[in-house]
Amino acid sequence: MTKALLIVDVQNDFCEGGSLAVSGGAAVAERITNYLTAHGSEYDLVLASRDWHDADNNNGGHFADEGQAPDMINTWPAHCVSGTNGAEYHPNLDASRINVHLEKGMGKPSYSAFEGVTRDGKSIAEVLANAGVDQLDVVGIATDYCVLASSLDARKAGLAVTVLTEMCAGIAPESTNAALEQMTAAGCQIAA
Repeated sequence: MTKALLIVDVQNDFCEGGSLAVSGGAAVAERITNYLTAHGSEYDLVLASRDWHDADNNNGGHFADEGQAPDMINTWPAHCVSGTNGAEYHPNLDASRINVHLEKGMGKPSYSAFEGVTRDGKSIAEVLANAGVDQLDVVGIATDYCVLASSLDARKAGLAVTVLTEMCAGIAPESTNAALEQMTAAGCQIAA
């Protein structure tokens, strides 16, 4: 069994003070760092995804057009624009523990880490297959969007998936609970 940890979108814009802040995001970043200090040796690989949106367009309708209010379902305020502080990992997350960095949403809507690529163009599926990973633990932001999409795609890829909820933050309780139910139905294990 080869095991990896996927850290989903623990970025400044998704934490308190960011343009699309999720309550508890900074604490999640700190808990992940503490967890890696205690349990990092249990993983053969640590991956992290980041939204990495274009600055000069609405990213395929992902950003609400100027003068229009985002619906917070399909359109969002501008966030995680490549090269900005908002797109960087939150400082509470020790990025030195990450082996593989993935960027997603470059010019288009993107929720799953499985839509991302490494700087040298490899997909997460390629990276995981090359490392022989068959078990994936998932943490990050937001439980009800990008953690959900990434976990479902990991299951579709045939991986055994465990979502570690103590190191996740969701946008709203109702949608977070619905996401946890959906992940469970897809065969994900849910653990604290």
